[in-house]
Amino acid sequence: MTDLACTRGGRRLFGGFDLALGAGGCTEVRGANGSGKSTLLRIAAGLFGDYSGEVEAAPRHYLGHRNGVSALLSPLENLRPYAHLGGDSVREALARVGLQDALEVPSGQLSQGQQRRVGLARLLLGDKPLWLLDEPLTALDADGRRLVRELVEAHCHCGGAVLCATHQALGCSVSEVQLGS
Repeated sequence: MTDLACTRGGRRLFGGFDLALGAGGCTEVRGANGSGKSTLLRIAAGLFGDYSGEVEAAPRHYLGHRNGVSALLSPLENLRPYAHLGGDSVREALARVGLQDALEVPSGQLSQGQQRRVGLARLLLGDKPLWLLDEPLTALDADGRRLVRELVEAHCHCGGAVLCATHQALGCSVSEVQLGS
């Protein structure tokens, strides 16, 4: 990202923002509510186009505030459309995030933390070198937070990169940038 600037609702969120994130890197974006953390990730994901500057990004997975999980579908059914991407199988991905006993349960019957784990399992489907994570620790218990750290560390160790907007530190070796003042 080079000289990135964004204004929303007549208010400048950030300007002159530069970030180079290489293989194996993990950067946490910090800032107050409304400082533009989520907007920055959405720009990097190609989901928000009202900005100026340059964005070059590798193939990527985006996990936003919402998990992208249909309450009516089971975890297996929610992730089946992503199976063609490669990476772990859907069953393996769900087992890695601790949902092997809830494969067929309608996702609406799962806790918010379990639904977050379904969203996290999607990261394991497909070899996307860049993960864009917006508040990935939301609704997770201590084991879930540890799981996120382990997934991020493993992804970076294998040459992937992570850009994460968060109020809660991931707890792994990262660099940090601050938005807003």
